[in-house]
Amino acid sequence: MASPVTHRRTAVPAGLAPGLPPVLEALAPPEMLPAHVRAAITAIAGAAGAWCPTSSPDGRRVAYVSDRSGLPRLEVADVDGAGVPALLSEPGEEVISVSWSPDGEWLVYLVSPGGSICAELHAARPDGTGHRVLAGQDPRAAVFAGAWAGPHHYACSIAPGSGPDADVVLVDVVTGELRTLASGGFLSVTAVSPDHRTVLARRGPRAFRHVVVIDVPTGLQRRAVRLDQPGGIASEDGRFSADGRAVFLRASLPGAPFTDRAGLVEVPVDGDGVPSPGRVVLYRPEADLDGYLLRPDGTVLALWNVDGVSELTLHGLADGALLSTVPLPERVLTGWAPLPEQDALVAELSGPRSPRGLWRVPLDGGAATALACTPERPDPELLAEPVQHEYVAEDGLRLSGWLYTPAGVSGPNRTVVSFHGGPEGHTRPDWSPITQSMVASGLTVFAPNVRGSGGFGRAFMTADDGAARDASFADVPATVDELVTAGIAAPGRVGAHGWSYGGYLTLVALTRWPELFAAGASLAGMSDLRTFFAGTEPWMAGASVTEYGDPVTDREMLAAISPMTGLDRLSAPVLLAHGDRDTNVPVAESVQAHQALQARGACSDLLLFPGEGHAVVGREALVELGQRLAAWFDRWL
Repeated sequence: MASPVTHRRTAVPAGLAPGLPPVLEALAPPEMLPAHVRAAITAIAGAAGAWCPTSSPDGRRVAYVSDRSGLPRLEVADVDGAGVPALLSEPGEEVISVSWSPDGEWLVYLVSPGGSICAELHAARPDGTGHRVLAGQDPRAAVFAGAWAGPHHYACSIAPGSGPDADVVLVDVVTGELRTLASGGFLSVTAVSPDHRTVLARRGPRAFRHVVVIDVPTGLQRRAVRLDQPGGIASEDGRFSADGRAVFLRASLPGAPFTDRAGLVEVPVDGDGVPSPGRVVLYRPEADLDGYLLRPDGTVLALWNVDGVSELTLHGLADGALLSTVPLPERVLTGWAPLPEQDALVAELSGPRSPRGLWRVPLDGGAATALACTPERPDPELLAEPVQHEYVAEDGLRLSGWLYTPAGVSGPNRTVVSFHGGPEGHTRPDWSPITQSMVASGLTVFAPNVRGSGGFGRAFMTADDGAARDASFADVPATVDELVTAGIAAPGRVGAHGWSYGGYLTLVALTRWPELFAAGASLAGMSDLRTFFAGTEPWMAGASVTEYGDPVTDREMLAAISPMTGLDRLSAPVLLAHGDRDTNVPVAESVQAHQALQARGACSDLLLFPGEGHAVVGREALVELGQRLAAWFDRWL
């Protein structure tokens, strides 16, 4: 995964880059950066992290994913820091996530074979023995994480790759037997009932999902909520109560007195297993509920997203009353594992100056402590602390983003606008090695949350769906205008950058407003939505229809909002980077854009990362990417 990049040299229109040797006309190799900047980026982009914790049943050990070896691998360590972390996954396995069985005998984990998004399900004993591949060996199939249904059975979802659906499958970890429990639509397991007779699964396309109850013996599906509210609710995940007589859903809450924010809903289940009308347990008009944990003592732990910053609170489950606020040592919490009998949890935390790490967080208000297995952080003096910057869109909608300013800069500066992926992603004040690498080279970076972003309620997140996407692009020039007017960006020295959907939006920006941008970089971005739908995984295409439009009936609209149809308007130098194993946004999306730009004599460069998928994860590749991005914008801005 850490092989050197494959590079495609470019042509440059005469006079565009005077004073440089021809071989460097369009290129921006890392050697163009000062040695101290290259060293800083190596330390930043090469910093290791640890994430996705799952604890042993006795709470004494934790399994997790770490890239300290240069690739995301499976490790097991003692919570108290005794001993050295044990590396369990096989050499070359790119691990995605891990879960510990309730009897402590097994670990199941997802592996991305060669960077592919089509994950395999593996299992091993906690001491590393007994390794086996359970599902996903077919290169077209994809396994998605689920929940344990007893000591030796794991309920997960498997997309066969032949269509848009994913089935709920019960996997016997000991024998390897697979039994399909339910089919029909894209079903993603969220929980299993205490008696293992019922499974909760999320169903439906992005932003329009709901939770269904699946009876294990019969496979019968029932929708898990009937709230008397206009339009119902869109629910992302569900959990069973301890006695299995109620289902708790994290769901958007539309209609008065709610504001479409995500909260917690309790839905009782009657004797026949049929959901009844429910009640709202937790809700905050200024925050989204990112996660929750039902505790044996009748309380619920709630994780809130407040303008990108995490807040952890403890509530009474019966009335939702706030009991306490749990202090966090970092600004963003993205995962946790409760520690049995300890009134504490292992939390996955990060901040703008801290890669993802594991912390023991007491729930009684005590001080959190980093686990010894968390890799060492980079020097904080190399890193910038962002501030939130709010502004208003052309139509009056409130927008915001995170502003990273290099040390010593107080006025207008060369500025890169960095668009997040998703498009329902959310830029937060968490660890971003690419952003920090650009800042280390002296660039200001602004990471906006334009409409369509998550974290601000469902109405905001769906404001760019389908036919509304074209109008949503107006947030791009509004963002640049704000940066220049506020004295943050130097006019004429603004760049655009993004990954995945952010790469697509970067290409949209460069083709629609060429006068605003001096350079751009698209990482794994779509260049043509029509070819994206034709080339991506079938289940990804099916989930994306509500987001972008139907590839058949909306083909003309998709063409109109595809950068490929407007490349003749692009005038700024553009860098296209892509993992060559990407099947989410196929690598052809960058290749075809580069070829078309070259045919027009435009200034473009193509970087292909061998063995990398949609996300670049190999350490050498990350360092290479960080240095090349910094050099690219340093060169052209």
